[in-house]
Amino acid sequence: MSKLWQARFFTTANHLRDLPQTQVPEIAFAGRSNAGKSTAINILCNQKGLAFASKTPGRTQHINYFSIGGAIVSQHRKEETKVDEIEALLVDLPGYGYAEVSGAAKLHWQQLLGDYVQQREQLAALILIMDSRRPFTELDLQMLQWFAPTGKPIHCILTKVDKLNRNDATNALRMANTVLASYVDENDQPFPFTAQLFSSLKRIGIEEASDKILELAGLAGDGHDAAAALPDSLLGEIDDDEQ
Repeated sequence: MSKLWQARFFTTANHLRDLPQTQVPEIAFAGRSNAGKSTAINILCNQKGLAFASKTPGRTQHINYFSIGGAIVSQHRKEETKVDEIEALLVDLPGYGYAEVSGAAKLHWQQLLGDYVQQREQLAALILIMDSRRPFTELDLQMLQWFAPTGKPIHCILTKVDKLNRNDATNALRMANTVLASYVDENDQPFPFTAQLFSSLKRIGIEEASDKILELAGLAGDGHDAAAALPDSLLGEIDDDEQ
């Protein structure tokens, strides 16, 4: 059983000042509003409704935290968060790029996302969710440019590969690796960026993604069986952003 299956809702925040005072590693998930981010989180955590998967893309407007391990003792914004042996936190960032969101909301999300990925010391790695048919949009590249200077890992999950044939899927992964390899530090050394193919519907890449996330969170070696246990009833409830 994957340790990700222990994930449960921890807290939500709409401003940096509201972020929890925990010191455990945070693995953040970012992506366009229709890239299948919420669905990927739910599948990886083997829970149908953990991350909010709306029929209307762009509805997730806050930073949502899910804990791995431990139990909440007290959670109050005016007090220091007290937790018992939480080992890591998964962070669902607001989806970006949805056209019908108001201009004011877009500006708020942009500042919130940019400040979080650039300034949050507890952030250990970024999971960038992209539609394999339309990867590396302008906003995806903006996220890369914000995060790359931190020197921390990025793992790109290319979703919906069930909608591509084998050659197109191979080319999408090759292109992703080429783009990621173009990001180098001041010594011309490549950043720790990786990519993989993924499909919630066809259960492609679930175990690979689960293993990578646990590795980035410092929880590698805790066991996994992610591909075997997901029921067809769960996959039958894929939200519209996975279409």
